[in-house]
Amino acid sequence: MIGELTGILKSQPEIALFLVLAIGYAIGQIRFGPIQLGGICGTLIAALVVGQLGITLDDSVKNVFFMLFIFALGYAGGPQFFANLDAKGLRLGLLCLVEVVVVLALVLGATLLLSLDQGTAAGLMAGAATESAVVGTATDAISKLALPLADIQQLQANVVTAYSITYVFGLIAIVVATSQIFPLLLRVDLRAEADKLWKTMGGGGDDPDAASATPEMVGRVFKVTVGRGRTVGELTAIFGGQAHIERVVRRGQSLAVEPTLRLQAFDQVLAIGRRAALVNVAELLGREFADTTAFDAVVETTEVVVNQREWFGRELRALDAALPATVQIVGLARDGHVMPLLHDVKLQRGDVLKLYAPVADMHKALPLVGDRVIVSTRSNISFAAMGILLGVFIGGFSVKLGGIPFSLGTGGGALLTGLAFGWYQSKNPHRLSVPPDALALMKDLGLATFIACVGLASGPQALTLIKKFGVALPLVGVAIAVVPATISLFVGHRLLKLEAPVLLGAIAGQQCSTPALSAVQNASGNATPLLGYTITYAISNVVLPLMGPLIVALAGVVHAAK
Repeated sequence: MIGELTGILKSQPEIALFLVLAIGYAIGQIRFGPIQLGGICGTLIAALVVGQLGITLDDSVKNVFFMLFIFALGYAGGPQFFANLDAKGLRLGLLCLVEVVVVLALVLGATLLLSLDQGTAAGLMAGAATESAVVGTATDAISKLALPLADIQQLQANVVTAYSITYVFGLIAIVVATSQIFPLLLRVDLRAEADKLWKTMGGGGDDPDAASATPEMVGRVFKVTVGRGRTVGELTAIFGGQAHIERVVRRGQSLAVEPTLRLQAFDQVLAIGRRAALVNVAELLGREFADTTAFDAVVETTEVVVNQREWFGRELRALDAALPATVQIVGLARDGHVMPLLHDVKLQRGDVLKLYAPVADMHKALPLVGDRVIVSTRSNISFAAMGILLGVFIGGFSVKLGGIPFSLGTGGGALLTGLAFGWYQSKNPHRLSVPPDALALMKDLGLATFIACVGLASGPQALTLIKKFGVALPLVGVAIAVVPATISLFVGHRLLKLEAPVLLGAIAGQQCSTPALSAVQNASGNATPLLGYTITYAISNVVLPLMGPLIVALAGVVHAAK
């Protein structure tokens, strides 16, 4: 039975590929407390096991899917990467610099002490820094070394094996450090600090993460009794910008809604706004009633990209004050993350705001903010293909840095063109592009397939590396994960004077560790760590993959010097 299955998998390796993906993503969903390996690491483990049967796929499959992944990575991160190249972004970018410099130094030190080859050194960096993309860029760089094919295959196998060993330990180390150990070192109550920051930035006293079974934005109709004599302006002030009077009907006639309009008994009033602001309006106006036939107001919820330069770096409260009173900001997303809707949150280019307003007022508000997000399921394949083609061309150039030959390779080139094309798209959101869901599929399927291909090819050599280094690699992986994070903790606390939740979120971001962010948010009790995470994540997610070719080149020099 086993022999027949092996024969089928060898004759049709594409079956093995999808088998590995299915098993790997199932493994990746298993949660151990705050730790979850994720689909990529799970796929790698499954591929190494199945790879023991001697199943390989053509290299062209691996290369094509890696290019899809790395271009999509740059395309999705381009808007936020360039948006963060300002004073605040570069300030937090100091933590990313700490990450890169210290990780490189530690990996090169381990290369010298443990006599690591280029593949093992690159895999150690990718795993300890929990950045899967480094596997691809390093593997691509190794393929261009002037070595026999057998040696190249062995080095590429070592990248994957070292990554699989150190990733798990690096992930656990950074999750525990950021959420448990670092708050103790800072001597703070993280939940209390996060709650204080939330309120300082304009958040309410309610649980920010509490989910509601009712809509956030609602419209209600009231018949005026106790509220007779009040003006629309008085009610608007009471609502505090959380709701507004949309329509007033008196004896069947719709009146012009102005601040000076004084309500009379039995007027019918349509109020639209946040549910919490309208809960007690009946006490101000009169009873609510269900007959809304006289009210045909149409409201809509629209997403808009912030690309008007006047709002870059300004607080959300400033934009809220500039919008018409009838327009409510009900959501904010940055780089795919739902941000806390706080008055003091500073806007960045490419932020996506969700606005709620009557249709007529929405048309007035959009030009003040930016461009409406085009919701489309169509992908501009030509646009993406040209970006990848240009990236391959750029990656073919080689230069010498300090006498060391260095090239971006296919991966680095496609990453840079992805950044440029993604930035261009953010400035022209009205043009047909690659939708976010399509980008997510390109990234996930591209990286997972690449990892599966490399893992299958590396299976037979994996045990050799494990036997050679034993527990040394996991221990070094923990050190490489924790040491730069600890230095960043000192830099962020002492030099940058960052609040504890923002600092810990930024450290999770410099490590590109979403599980660490989740753990910090759970410990904080709200979403304030995202304020630091999105900036460092956007920078590290671009810079770390570019370190793949560099570590291969530097480790080669260190290895040759011994």
